[in-house]
Amino acid sequence: MSAQDNVTTPEEFVEHENESSYKPPPEKTIEEILQIDQEDESLRKYKEALLGQAQTGPVVVEPDNPKKVIVKRLVLVAADRPELALDLTGDLSKLKKETFTIKEGVSYKIRIEFLVQREIVHGLKYVQKTSKMGITVDKMTHMVGSFAPKTEIQSYTTAAEDAPSGMVARGTYTVHSLFTDDDKNEHLKWEWTFEIKKDWKD
Repeated sequence: MSAQDNVTTPEEFVEHENESSYKPPPEKTIEEILQIDQEDESLRKYKEALLGQAQTGPVVVEPDNPKKVIVKRLVLVAADRPELALDLTGDLSKLKKETFTIKEGVSYKIRIEFLVQREIVHGLKYVQKTSKMGITVDKMTHMVGSFAPKTEIQSYTTAAEDAPSGMVARGTYTVHSLFTDDDKNEHLKWEWTFEIKKDWKD
């Protein structure tokens, strides 16, 4: 679990937020993007590839949901093991009672699955703070990227990380996760737990 520094995130996750001088560019609607530099053929083709379905009209997957980013699942991916998934569309408070088991020292990845609708979202980030017995043991921020609206589920998978190992490392960890962006929009915040064990079995 590697920490990454100097990334602007909501203050409840990174205390030194104000140290960053980065200012995100102003948001533009899809219509505004399509109107810019129409005479530039190469740029026009690039925008068409970037926007995909959105260039022909608004992409709204869930009309009753006003959000631009709808986070669906968090999936734990480990080699030679079935994927373990958290459903992020229901009552998030129940996730605290679901505990992933991770074998110590194993290499694993986290995949976030989400929908983007209505407008382009810029600079998506996945922020994670992990604690054990109330003490923060790790903070990390993954730069997910910018995404145009699509009817299909989109996803981001973290780089492989090694779970800690040894008797001291074993035990239950609490994770506070946040899906945010350059403009500090809080698309989803949730809490979940995992347990490091000597083996996959109880």
